[in-house]
Amino acid sequence: MPIAENALHTVPPYAQEIARGLEVFLVERAKTARHFIKSLHPPRPIQEMIFEELPEREGAPSDAERVFLDAVRVGKDVGLLSEAGCPGVADPGAGIVALAHRQGVRVVPLVGPSSLLLALMASGMNGQRFAFHGYLSPKRPELARDLRRLEQLARQHDQTQLFIETPYRSQMVLQVALETLQPDTVFGVAQDLTGAAEQVRSLPVRMWKQMGAKVLEKAPAVFLIGK
Repeated sequence: MPIAENALHTVPPYAQEIARGLEVFLVERAKTARHFIKSLHPPRPIQEMIFEELPEREGAPSDAERVFLDAVRVGKDVGLLSEAGCPGVADPGAGIVALAHRQGVRVVPLVGPSSLLLALMASGMNGQRFAFHGYLSPKRPELARDLRRLEQLARQHDQTQLFIETPYRSQMVLQVALETLQPDTVFGVAQDLTGAAEQVRSLPVRMWKQMGAKVLEKAPAVFLIGK
C-alpha cells in the first residue's frame, strides 16, 4: 500500500495488477485495505473479497492463519497488506510468511514504498549498518534516556538508528532530541514521505539549534540518529 494519501503512483503497475486479481487479503487494517483495493478497480465486487486483519502482535490469537490455510488449500493466492510500509518489515506479517514457508507455499515479495528505506536513503547516514527500534518511550525523561542509548549505539557501531512516533508527538521528539543529544550527533527527520508535504532534513544537532525554532508538521515521521 502507498505510504501517503493520493500516492498510488508509488506502487508499481505490476504490483497493482497482481493485487487486482486477488480475492483473499491478510491486512493490518481492513478498512484502509478495502479502500486501497477499491482504488485499483478490481474485476470483482469488494463485498465478495475476504479481508482478515492480522494480530497486532505476532503470536496473538487471530483467524489470519486459518483464513490463509483455507485459501491455499483450494489453490487461491493470498495478498499480505500493511499500512504505510512493507509487510513483515516493521509491520505485521512475518508470522504468516513463516507459516507459508513451512507449508511449502511460494512467497513472492512485491516492490513498493518503505518509509524506513526511503528515510535512510535520503538521510546521508550509514545505509550499510542500521537498526530499527519502533516506538520509543512516550514520556520525556524516558525518551531522553532512550535517545542517549541510541546515540551510544550509533557511535559505538557506526550504525544508523531509526525509530518512529505518532504524528502529534513529532514536535516533542525533536525538542527532546535537541536537548539530549551531543552537538555533533547527526539527527534526521523524514516526514510525509512520498506525500505532498514531504520533507527530509538530516543535520548535526548543533546545526539544528542554529536554525532556531523548527516546527514539525503533524505528519507521519521517521527519525534517525547517526554519528
